[in-house]
Amino acid sequence: MVISALASRQHGVVSRRQLLAAGLSRDAVTRRLSSGRLHELHRGVYLVGHRAAPQHAHEAAALLAGGEGAALARRSAAALWELLAYPAALPVCIAVPPKRNPRPNGIEVHRTTIDPRDLRRRHGLRLTSPPRTILDLATVLDVDELERVIAEARYRRLASDTELRRQIERNPGRHGVSRLRMVLELPGGPQRTRSPAERRMLRLLRRTGLTGYELNAKIHGHEVDVLWRDLGFALEVDGFDAHAGRVAFERDRLKIAVLKARGVDVMPVTGRQLREDPDAAIERLVSALRHGGYGGLAKRMNG
Repeated sequence: MVISALASRQHGVVSRRQLLAAGLSRDAVTRRLSSGRLHELHRGVYLVGHRAAPQHAHEAAALLAGGEGAALARRSAAALWELLAYPAALPVCIAVPPKRNPRPNGIEVHRTTIDPRDLRRRHGLRLTSPPRTILDLATVLDVDELERVIAEARYRRLASDTELRRQIERNPGRHGVSRLRMVLELPGGPQRTRSPAERRMLRLLRRTGLTGYELNAKIHGHEVDVLWRDLGFALEVDGFDAHAGRVAFERDRLKIAVLKARGVDVMPVTGRQLREDPDAAIERLVSALRHGGYGGLAKRMNG
């Protein structure tokens, strides 16, 4: 009963210290290990019962193995915030206070100081806040990956640009600060993309110097990939490689027709064109802007 109560609050795991504090003897713990009623995940940390490990059991076990002050961090924290996929094959990542030095096998441990303002609980687990998680990820993610995480956090209202800049102010010498600042200062700020084709299009737009656009923006009841709202001009990444199947393809054709009827010019570009001849694709976009009466925008390019 005591073991079940503990495990039910901790995603199916318990520590030896907890069991002894609850009144079990060392022999009782040993007998349960021998009989298979406890399964050791880390030294002194056990999965209860014969069933497969439930969701978040390995994260809970890592926190118990890390001891007092441990918190899920980096990719593990980002996975719990649903900002980044974390393959099960990778070790759980935790942060512990600098003076602690746990060495549990199969866990990625980082000794660091974490401001109490940067700690949260999710699914009953202690972890770093989204802004602090993003700062830590800035040390290991490339610019594209970091931008995607920031944009997703902003879209889901987990971390605002203001909160991220406060992280920079409070951690001026920490690794990752310069990369985080660079992403926040990208033209138009971090942008949320949903496909490799949209990511290629965004890189082209930035390289060309075009400004004033929104990605995945809604207008007249439809969502378009790139929109210059004030100009009534949109760009749609087209084709079967960007949209799944014939039904979606036909739906996009109807969307373009509706938007054109409402006075929004829509220019399609295929994922293949973006991959194989990106310069030509961007030249057609600039030409469309100029010949469509949007020359002022086209001239505001950096080159």
